Amino acid sequence: MVRLQFSVELNYEVAPPGGDFIFNVHAAHTQQQVVLSENLLLSQQVPYTIDTDPASRNRYLRLQAQPGPLQVRYEAAVDIYHHTASPAELGEVPVCQLPGAVLPYIYPSRYCQSDRLQKLASNEFGHLQQGYSRAEAICQWVQQRVSFESNSSHGSTSAIDTVVERVGVCRDFAHLMIALCRALNLPARFATGIDYGADPALGPPDFHAYVEVYLGHRWYLFDPSGTAIPMGFVRFATGRDAADAAFAMLFGSVTSSAPTIHIRAVPDGYGQLVVPQHVSQALSTDGL
Repeated sequence: MVRLQFSVELNYEVAPPGGDFIFNVHAAHTQQQVVLSENLLLSQQVPYTIDTDPASRNRYLRLQAQPGPLQVRYEAAVDIYHHTASPAELGEVPVCQLPGAVLPYIYPSRYCQSDRLQKLASNEFGHLQQGYSRAEAICQWVQQRVSFESNSSHGSTSAIDTVVERVGVCRDFAHLMIALCRALNLPARFATGIDYGADPALGPPDFHAYVEVYLGHRWYLFDPSGTAIPMGFVRFATGRDAADAAFAMLFGSVTSSAPTIHIRAVPDGYGQLVVPQHVSQALSTDGL
């Protein structure tokens, strides 16, 4: 078990007559991610709601802000219990055996045009043995062919764009891996949150996008950007792609600054400190 403590601070300037916000910065409650404590602070005295999607368990903070500065600060502590498995034992699940809740993750979506990447996926990975090793091969292929570069993409960049431009941020790496997996009928979904252990050379801590692939009837973690440590992922949201899991949706005339994020590993109730590290086993924090 890994215990992580973190905070997220977001700052905005809202122009008249005000703006509506939908945030997705609350730690998700999953089978193996337990939220021990959390606190939300708003600089404006405005009403808000926190809704949980029953299927994805994404938690949405909604509010209407008044003109002027708005600061949103969320802090929490979570325990993450990783399910581990030997990669060699994880096979692909035939489409006819997929649970209904998993089916949306084999279809094309806005940023993951798997229908347009079927030939590429078949040529590169169609001959490989099915299972975790094939998903890992896709992950490595994306990591080796796309260069990580901050501010190199924009909100409309898709998997097709990343194939062509060969540059992107974690969001783009995730979209491309997801599209290639789905092109082979391998369910894959987009996940967002923050991570412990990213290379400081990449800049200050930020939100992170990664991939979960459905293998052996569980969702397993992959980081196609290669910039983070999967054992250190704190999940906020999952979806078909970034359109389903944005950390903030803004409606109105609003300007924003870069988020301020802090995260650290802390001892558990018995005083034991487990620091996230790379492992050879497959990791999962969610079944269905």
